[in-house]
Amino acid sequence: MTEYAPGAVIVISSHVVRGSVGNRAAVFALESLGFPVWALPTIVLPWHPGHGPSTRLTFAEDEFDHAIDDLIRAPWLSEVKAVLTGYFGNAAQPRSVARLIEALRERNPDLLYVCDPVMGDVGGLYIREETAVAIRDALIPLASVATPNRSELEWLVGGTLSSNAEIIEAALSLGPSRMLVTSAVPMMAGGTGNLYLSGKHALLAEHRLIDNPPNGLGDLTSALFLARLLAGVSDERALQLTTASVFEVLARTAKRGGDELTLESDASSLATPMALIQMRRLVHPAQRPKRSSALFAFRVCVRSLRETVAIKAAAR
Repeated sequence: MTEYAPGAVIVISSHVVRGSVGNRAAVFALESLGFPVWALPTIVLPWHPGHGPSTRLTFAEDEFDHAIDDLIRAPWLSEVKAVLTGYFGNAAQPRSVARLIEALRERNPDLLYVCDPVMGDVGGLYIREETAVAIRDALIPLASVATPNRSELEWLVGGTLSSNAEIIEAALSLGPSRMLVTSAVPMMAGGTGNLYLSGKHALLAEHRLIDNPPNGLGDLTSALFLARLLAGVSDERALQLTTASVFEVLARTAKRGGDELTLESDASSLATPMALIQMRRLVHPAQRPKRSSALFAFRVCVRSLRETVAIKAAAR
């Protein structure tokens, strides 16, 4: 990663004392791939809540907002080429971060903003609904790329998504021009996948499912995908490398019996993954044959006639 001059990435998410989730995962991945990182925690925890209750160190809303003001005024702001956001501790924080994104875009319209809407899983939301609403309303519209898991996408669009076709339609309706949906519907037996959607392409990257994975896979996925895009890699190659890296780290962690991703032992997997990934091209709505307007109008007329006949018959 030395052939280009990498820009800095601002990473805004949770921080844990022990573990490889939130900022701990994202910062390690980005710095391992050669990117300077400005890291701002939204909350500090001794460990991931999945390991049991612990003290939450929080920031007052006005203090966090003042820190955002400091970043907007920072003399080094021109260094920043991308922003990654994840977990938020309250509903005010996404709105503050939105001001930062807008200020950065005024200086650099090409700013890459990856929004990982960390809000829930198959069990539903695990943050307050008002915070999830703030992420949806203040940050998703600003995102260059959004990286929800399937459950988060379901909440964002307000419906169940049981097929990849439904995931694609939901992603297109949400707004970001590019979306990477984790935990997509697998096409291979015993697998899981990441579905990437852009304006013209729908790609599915699959690998073997590993039971009871540790936390932090979404944080790692978002950071690695951002890094590959910043490095100028094509979208398809970025998806393949990202999925391979995450699967390889996960498989090695599982083999060791770790309860946290062992990033420190598997840095090589972030840069040069060797895992094999199944890549598939799915049908994008833009690639579907368009029905002629005359045929469509004819079918509408026939449907209307049938409904009229049915109504008259029922009235007799």
